[in-house]
Amino acid sequence: MHSNLDLSELESKIGSLFMAGMPGTILDHDTDNLIRTRYLGGLILFKRNIENPVQLASLCNDIQKRALKYHGIPLFLAIDQEGGPVARLPGPFTRFPGNSAIGEDEQPVNKAEEFARITAREMSLVGLNMNLAPVLDVPRGKPEKHLAGRTFGNDPVKVALLGRTVIKTLQKNGVMSVAKHFPGLGLTPEDPHHQLPTIDFTLDEMESTDLPPFISAISESVSGVMTSHAVYPALDPVRPATISKTIITGLLRQKLNFQGLIITDDMEMGAVEKKWGTVSGSLSAFEAGADILLICKDQAKVIKAMDMLKQKFLRNEISMQRLLASLERIGKAKAKFLGRPSPVSPEDVQAYFNL
Repeated sequence: MHSNLDLSELESKIGSLFMAGMPGTILDHDTDNLIRTRYLGGLILFKRNIENPVQLASLCNDIQKRALKYHGIPLFLAIDQEGGPVARLPGPFTRFPGNSAIGEDEQPVNKAEEFARITAREMSLVGLNMNLAPVLDVPRGKPEKHLAGRTFGNDPVKVALLGRTVIKTLQKNGVMSVAKHFPGLGLTPEDPHHQLPTIDFTLDEMESTDLPPFISAISESVSGVMTSHAVYPALDPVRPATISKTIITGLLRQKLNFQGLIITDDMEMGAVEKKWGTVSGSLSAFEAGADILLICKDQAKVIKAMDMLKQKFLRNEISMQRLLASLERIGKAKAKFLGRPSPVSPEDVQAYFNL
């Protein structure tokens, strides 16, 4: 046992590393319990959680009110709002055609800025504070179908410019931006939601094509980078990026000097679940250097992963220094973007959307 930390304090620190999903459109008992007794760090919302802007604002208010009451620390409230094929916010939220349409527009920078400005405004209005966007993958030729419509194009310089525009505009308007899927899914032959892809790029190709958009995002002080569930033999022949210390700590943290949040893609996706399992994979991701462990559906797996991580600390298998480094990054991000959130106004929501 780490002598300078009691058990409840350790549990509170471990809980803040996790971002979970929830089942419905209101704050249910199990999710409330996860926030209260497990010190959950964040929630990710999907279409299943959203009926309309007023309901969503009420849900975000309830979540933050409980989090502040229990522990005085607000939650990351995240969503995938890329536009196009991946957009969780239904009408009357503004619908955008997505990254590929932005990239093909005659004035792509203006379109990227407009998308990010309006999206940040509408997310903030209902209480969401983190957008898991933009996608910075650079496809070669036609993208794999799960990426169709989601990429800015095949030119890394253009992807870097449009990604940086979205990041800057989202964050200037108070919403955290998360660039994905590091170090790039542009060459993926398969959908990691179902299978574990192997991406055979060379180191030269990675440095000329895949990394420039992420380097650009880092220079724009992007809040977070999401790792991909793919194996890159040129970097690590065995482990996918999400659980590879070589890729997360070696490449992203040390070589590219990224100091923000490293967030895993959903640990329940087939690429990880089938071979490593969600719980074991989550522990490996933390050991590799990830700050936020994303488990989008099964809260029992969140609890199990928290408990197993706690046991690793109690057995001194993970250093306290490693935990404190992630907590410091999480604390800085929450202080910068969340502060102590005041409740969002249903009246303002109704007025904006003419409801």
